[in-house]
Amino acid sequence: QVQLVESGGGLVQSGGSLRLSCAASGRTFSSYATGWFRQAPGKEREFVAAISWSGFSTYYQDSVKGRFAISRDNAKNTVHLQMNSLKPEDTAVYYCAACLNWVVAKKGQCDYWGQGTQVTVSS
Repeated sequence: QVQLVESGGGLVQSGGSLRLSCAASGRTFSSYATGWFRQAPGKEREFVAAISWSGFSTYYQDSVKGRFAISRDNAKNTVHLQMNSLKPEDTAVYYCAACLNWVVAKKGQCDYWGQGTQVTVSS
């Protein structure tokens, strides 16, 4: 069993930065790929970024490439999403999830999900 708790969301102006954290409990977390997803009001949840269990491989949605960076620290059971150059269209609830591998992570087919953290970018 893995439990995930997101933090770091908030209100930021366009062009600003936020760093989201996903804290995990459970001894097996380091064996999972981890994904970040977001859901804006009235829209479906979408993939944002994923990182392999080792941290060696990362994957991004095209719209966030060059602006967002995902990283993990398995010793601390945490995954971060550094978000720079934020835009109003990045406004959403952001979720982290533990996934079997990065392939299913990109599809959102993950085993464990956090409760989400709100990110609001004002123009």
